[in-house]
Amino acid sequence: MTGRAKPSSRRGGPRPERRGGREDGRRRFAAREAGGGHGEAGTGTGNVEGQGGAMGNDVYILGVGMIRFGKYAEKGIKQLTAEALQALWEDFPVDKKDIQAAWFSNSGWGMNTGQHCIRGQVALAPLGIQGIPIVNVENACAGGSTALREAWLSVKAEQFDLVLAVGAEKTWFPEDRAKMFEGFLSGMDVEFARKVIEAFQADAARKAREAGAEGKEKKGGHSGFMDVYAMGARAHMQRYGTTQRQLAVIAAKNHRHGSLNPLAQYQRDMSVEEVLEDVLVAYPLTRSMCAPIGDGAAAALLGSERALRKYPQARPVRIRASVLASGSLPGSGLESIGRRLSREAYEKAGLGPEDVDVAEVHDATAFGELMQYEELGFCPEGEGGPFAESGATALGGKLPVNTSGGLECRGHPIGASGIAQVYELVLQLRGEAGPRQVEGARIALAENGGGFIGLGEAAMCIHILEKA
Repeated sequence: MTGRAKPSSRRGGPRPERRGGREDGRRRFAAREAGGGHGEAGTGTGNVEGQGGAMGNDVYILGVGMIRFGKYAEKGIKQLTAEALQALWEDFPVDKKDIQAAWFSNSGWGMNTGQHCIRGQVALAPLGIQGIPIVNVENACAGGSTALREAWLSVKAEQFDLVLAVGAEKTWFPEDRAKMFEGFLSGMDVEFARKVIEAFQADAARKAREAGAEGKEKKGGHSGFMDVYAMGARAHMQRYGTTQRQLAVIAAKNHRHGSLNPLAQYQRDMSVEEVLEDVLVAYPLTRSMCAPIGDGAAAALLGSERALRKYPQARPVRIRASVLASGSLPGSGLESIGRRLSREAYEKAGLGPEDVDVAEVHDATAFGELMQYEELGFCPEGEGGPFAESGATALGGKLPVNTSGGLECRGHPIGASGIAQVYELVLQLRGEAGPRQVEGARIALAENGGGFIGLGEAAMCIHILEKA
């Protein structure tokens, strides 16, 4: 990395140059930059340091692509991946031979079809991405952002100049709904979850009766995550006076945003009253407050400053901070994952929550979004409900959140969601978001949580992006 002296010798004599290592790969990239063409790996020559002087190690998102999320019973992971990458090439044309490594996020392919172990290789090789390092990433709902984080880290560490992050997922299997919902349980401590979810459901039913909301329950089952979120919402309501209507304000806002997004799974504008009158999933959450089941894929291409110079036509977005952490059990003495990770992200970026112009947060439910308002420092603890009611998080407000429609409306194919968040924010920072554009957006934040452990997320990534 910059600022760190490289050793010029080691015990036994000078350090030999290793073919196929970091310097060899970066020299090949530099040779192509200087006009060496797009030959096979290993054919380029040239001195990296001689290609125009010293360069920093900032990392940029050079291109993004995604498909509309939805229910694609007839499409497999290979096809979803191919369509997302085609969208990426249309956004940022690049010779595939210049891509030096790839990270592939997916959670359920093995569980649902038996394709374990080499998912990324199987999905990418038919598309001509092969022979390079391909790393398979599984980190529950935070898998996509984790793939992006690891791709970023490889460029930040000056291992590569041009890398790919892809997320693809199928969660819609209508022929076996029980298996479909059971798969979501694997994002928790299964032994613990099986013991407590039944109790959560009983408590939700009791609260629904007390609120006069019984008799409107959704048929056909739902993910156990909705029971966990609903329990969290009821606890927040009891402690801070948060109301179901405030949750409906968040959901209605996201439905409004989703109606402006051609790639959103749900594109129906809904009023607060319509959200409240929808069928109940787990009190206080109605169906319109919850992310849908669906399939999809998204991809991003990350590059170094050297790559940025090679592609002057790029519309880059700088990654100002990329952080990853795991959750903790009660009694650990640790703060909630959102609070400690957002603080780390702000410190690395040299910014604060007041500097964020637009955000995409992990709203698997409307309460999930409300909770992140507080965890990320957008409003004081306990004031997420009034903050939403003020209009601050809607387009035209102080801090628009989930302009894509969020997980509630854009959709939530698990391994792809984190990259889809970044897709939206790249469009915002480029000024290419159309009718949902946040005027003057320069700083954006993406928060992507995954799974549950203890009383919070099992994994979380936060990225802070900046208009370049």
